[in-house]
Amino acid sequence: MARIAFIGLGNMGRPMAGNLVKAGHTVTGFDLAEANVTAAAADGIQAAESLVAAVDGCDAAITMLPAGPQVADVFGREDGVLANAPSGTLLIDCSTIDVSTSRDVHRLAAGAGCRMVDAPVSGGVGGAEAGTLTFMVGGETEAFASAQPILAAMGKTIVHAGGAGNGQAAKICNNMVLGITMIAVSEAFALADGLGLDRQALFDISSKASGQCWSLTTYCPVPGPVPTSPANRDYQPGFTAAMMLKDLKLAQQAANISGTTTPLGAAAASLYGLFCKGGNETLDFSGIFKMIDVE
Repeated sequence: MARIAFIGLGNMGRPMAGNLVKAGHTVTGFDLAEANVTAAAADGIQAAESLVAAVDGCDAAITMLPAGPQVADVFGREDGVLANAPSGTLLIDCSTIDVSTSRDVHRLAAGAGCRMVDAPVSGGVGGAEAGTLTFMVGGETEAFASAQPILAAMGKTIVHAGGAGNGQAAKICNNMVLGITMIAVSEAFALADGLGLDRQALFDISSKASGQCWSLTTYCPVPGPVPTSPANRDYQPGFTAAMMLKDLKLAQQAANISGTTTPLGAAAASLYGLFCKGGNETLDFSGIFKMIDVE
């Protein structure tokens, strides 16, 4: 079993770290929010007072942070991960960040004698708690092989997407699809309402026809057809609208850098921007139906 430093013990990081403890690993956790560290202790995670203390003597260090600037800072500063982790430490960044920053951190890690993978996740808080996350992993084959058993304690599906930063590339491509399809499904139900078509009837048809997709059959944005979807709990989040907007913006940034035209991705980013500006940042992203279905 490994000695693992876990940095970032928020809504996703805490249950992920807890599952590592359940798998028999020794986990030392650090978070800028003291309340998060205190809460994590209930799951058997040992508290560290600093980044330096968290990575002291570790075999692997996992980060789950909000965005690229935080990741670059945590890895690159003098009292950060790379300057203080033992040489050869396996680094696993589970944050969702821009591809460029991810690849920059990979280069810094290699220069410090550390192996690294970027491994953003899909599955939300529910998946983190259940240990059923999907990991999209970028990095060298040897680093991926080393990371796989650790990731298996936190997730169900682990896919090697290629070299450094490709995990991030896969995540933003996937979530661009998700954002677009959620809007499409919401528009379809809004049109059904306008035409007098019963929502359950549309679901029963489209879920078995060519309109079938995850946004419809698993995460339906209207109450009723899928009892476990956030629409049936007043859009309390599994994945917030703010997080979806973040990922759609990352996709647009990547599209601009790579010279790729993504008009539907751009439209989705614009619509989620409006939804969030309307005070809906903390609602589940499927709540965008409320903005689309305006009578």
